[in-house]
This record gives sequence, C-alpha cells and structure tokens, in this order.
Amino acid sequence: MTQSPTAIRQMLPADLVERTGCPFDPPSGLVRRRGQGPVQPITLANGNPAWLVTGLQEARAVLADARFSADRVRHPDATKLHPGERPPVVASRDDGMFVFMDPPEHTRLRRLLTGQFTVRRMKALESRLREIAVEHIDAMLAAGTEADLVPAYALPIPSLAICEMLGVDYADRAVFQERTAIALNSSSPDDERARAGFELYAFIHELVARKRAEPADDMLSGLVHDADPPLTDAQLTDMALVLLGAGHETTANMLGLGAFALLEHPDQLAALRTDPELMDNTIEELLRYLSIIQMGVSRVATEAVTIGDVEVPARGTVIIATPEANRDIRHWDEPDRLDVKRARASHLAFGHGIHQCLGQQLARAEMRVGLSELFTRIPGLRLAVPAAQVPLRNEMLIFGVHALPVTWSP
Repeated sequence: MTQSPTAIRQMLPADLVERTGCPFDPPSGLVRRRGQGPVQPITLANGNPAWLVTGLQEARAVLADARFSADRVRHPDATKLHPGERPPVVASRDDGMFVFMDPPEHTRLRRLLTGQFTVRRMKALESRLREIAVEHIDAMLAAGTEADLVPAYALPIPSLAICEMLGVDYADRAVFQERTAIALNSSSPDDERARAGFELYAFIHELVARKRAEPADDMLSGLVHDADPPLTDAQLTDMALVLLGAGHETTANMLGLGAFALLEHPDQLAALRTDPELMDNTIEELLRYLSIIQMGVSRVATEAVTIGDVEVPARGTVIIATPEANRDIRHWDEPDRLDVKRARASHLAFGHGIHQCLGQQLARAEMRVGLSELFTRIPGLRLAVPAAQVPLRNEMLIFGVHALPVTWSP
C-alpha cells in the first residue's frame, strides 16, 4: 500500500509526468492545462477518476484539510482499487510508515521525530556537511579536470549526512550507500531493487538492534530509547527507511539539478557569485523553480469536499501537481523564469500541513553548503557536454539528472 506515489505516476498520461522540452519546466501536459482551472478531473489508466490540483492555494487547502487522508491502508487511492471497489476495513496499524498515516498515529510518530531534529544536532551536522563537501571537491580536483557531478558530489553529501544522523558506523557506510543507491533507483532491474531493498531493510533492522544494546548520540538511538511507550523494531526500521528515502533521494537530485540550472543560467550564477548573500534566496528559488517532486503527493477524500469550485466526492483521489502549483501565475510574476533575486514566497517543495517535510532545514543546509562550496572552489565549472545530452530522470518519481558531466580549467 505504501507504494502509491509510484503507482500514481504509472497511471498518469506520460505528458503529465515527462519533461520533454526545457528540462527545468513542468511536463508539457501540465503546461497545456493552464487556464483550465486549478482543480481538474482526469481519468487514470485503470479507468478510475481522479482530480488534478494545479493551483497553489487549492493544493495548500487539500494538504491542510483533515478530510483528505494520507492513510494508504485505510483509504487506498484510485490506483489501488478497481472501479467501484470498496476499501478494506482496518482497525489499527502497527507499522512506522508515518508519511502514510493520519492522526493520531501520525501525530505520535512525527512528534518523536521532531524531538530528534534538535538545534544542536543540526548545527553540528552543518559543520560536518562542509567537511564532506570539501573532501569530495578535493577528490574531484585531484582526479583531473572532469567529473560526473552526480556520483562524485551530489549523491555522497546527503547519503553521508543520513549516515551521520542515523549513527551508521564508518566501516558500514560503503555498503549502506551501495544498497541505498540501488534500492532508490527505479531504473534498476526489479530483482536487483528488491534484493537491495531487502538487504537495506535487514541492515537497518540490525542497526536498530545495535542501538538498543549500545546507544550513542544519534537520532536512531534517541528514537530507540526516548519513546514512551517504546517503538517496536519494525516501527523503528520503517521510520529510518522513510527518513532515508525522503532525505537522500530528494536532496541529491536538488543538488545535481540545481547545479545544472545555474550553469544553464549564467546571468543568475553571476549574480550569486557577485553577491553570496543571495544564496538563501537562490535555494528557495531553485526549490520553487525545479519542483522535483513530480506527481507523487496524493490524498483521498473521506467525505465529499469542495476545493475551489470543484466538488471531490467521498473516496475521490486528488493528486497534487507540485511543478505546476509552484508556478501559479496568481502568486508569482513570470513564474517560468529563474530569478535568484526574486522576493521569497512560500512554495510547495516541502509540502504543506501536518505532513510538511521534517528535514527541510537539513535539506536547505545541504544545498547551501553543497552549492556554495562547489561554485566557490571551482569557479570555472561548466558542462562537459551540450545541455541536451544531460540524461534526465523522466522515469523517476523524483525528477533530476542521472548524470551531470562537468569540466573545469586546471
């Protein structure tokens, strides 16, 4: 049940999810739907109806409304049911997949996690992020004048940050990173992904057992020993895997795609280099402009609800079109233009409401450190191939680039 974001993507017409023109713009099908209303009915590949939400205000309304459920066990979305089929009756849940829960189960687990994102821990981690970034830039420079920025830089930064947070031993980090890369790559063969996912689950499960016996100053140890009533090993493993997926895949792709976008907008990169104080603005603008969460956020109405002037019936599935909502002309002037000097305004890159991303400040820190160190320490950085040859992650739930070949002068 927890794979519904991937299922929704597969059920949608290709032109609503694949970016075939400018790699930084929303899919062409979303662009063509502009002017047709912020909430639009669509038909999924299995014949079920759904409602596409493209307006920022309407998307926020859905994500903040308790009548729209995130619980994919009690309220399966339209991809999981045959037309007319009723959802199962589920009395209780004992897993840790809090992103697919409603209150009160979601409230308890999220509160426990929020308590682990302490100011002290985040400050210490930002210092460590800078060390990680510098180490990997030094390695790239020592190896020559070319690199693929994705495996050499964008992937290791969030991966190692997650290791620091969860308390993965240094000796185990290579195995952890390898299994994570395969399990989270939807282009990998199904059997390889399944095997890597099983091995990753087993790895995290064993890590939980280790933290019970030998706690340390890390987030997983805190969850193991601070929860009252205690969490089960299965819940802890689920929660760690959610943090891994949410904190690794998204930031890695924002770093890679963000670097690509700045290299392809030299005027904006020049403005940032002239005034490094624009970095926080640049991060917010990249988050809005790129919107790498494509079509995976959905909710199910537990009763009939009117959004805008459209009624969504009970058990109806709504799908948030984040790339389009973040370019709502009603909220931004020239929303299709990247402008690092744009006045900051709230966006949907981290969601909204009770499920808003827990690790958003960590993600911002990773982007701030990653991009600032990259463009400061390699001032002549440029693409090593024409932009049209950069392979895009069109087939993925999280948009980005598979590779980003770059070069620089010695």
